[in-house]
Amino acid sequence: MTRRELLAIGAGIVSFACAGSAAGRAADDNRNGRLRSRPPKTPPTATAATGAQALGLDSGRDGVIYIPDGLTEPAPFLLLLHGATGSAAGIIGRTNIFKHADALKMVVVVPDSRKTTWDAIRGVFGPDAAYIDRALAQAFSKAAIDPKRVAVAGFSDGATYALSLGLINGDLFTHVAAFSPGFFVAEERHGSAKFFISHGQQDEILPIETTSRRLVPVLEDAGYDITYREFNGPHTVPPQVAIEAFEWIAGKKEK
Repeated sequence: MTRRELLAIGAGIVSFACAGSAAGRAADDNRNGRLRSRPPKTPPTATAATGAQALGLDSGRDGVIYIPDGLTEPAPFLLLLHGATGSAAGIIGRTNIFKHADALKMVVVVPDSRKTTWDAIRGVFGPDAAYIDRALAQAFSKAAIDPKRVAVAGFSDGATYALSLGLINGDLFTHVAAFSPGFFVAEERHGSAKFFISHGQQDEILPIETTSRRLVPVLEDAGYDITYREFNGPHTVPPQVAIEAFEWIAGKKEK
């Protein structure tokens, strides 16, 4: 990604009105994409309900938290982000994530974006980053999380957002999986997350030549640890690629 392209992204930045509300102040606090929530040093003592549950943070677009049965030690954690015009339900179905969460004993949060796609895709970080921060805080209060296995992943626009959050919050996220990303927005970077990036060679939505084949070298040149997978296919997440990524996040498969 060239500096000119990053400046072009910046030129489209829009402002979100806070109007003095608590939600507005929270969005403003996250306007640089920084997330404050962290797994506590002392694990929660209360026993949380297992299975899929609504986040319960919004009466409209909300999301899901999934806690597998039988957790006996701090678990890997995954924040999973849907694509443009999508939803938590859509990415859950696309990736079959609950099945993998059970197999890997991994806690998963799948939020809905506040509007049709994630805020930084069309402007600055704000309401979506604030909502994600609240969702993380809720998850970290319910289940003991392994701080060495805290991941964010996404597909398409969700992959772009995951890359961006992973670069900005590499002191929280240890692993980032981006399935068919478009670009990243990360003027400020912290930590050193590891990255798994996949892309279809026949992607008709986000062509590989102008996206991942340009992004990966930029990240490698910056010193990040990258696992890159191209596949013969369109704008999608092949099951075998999703499985590899989720096992990599959970520590079951390292390169």
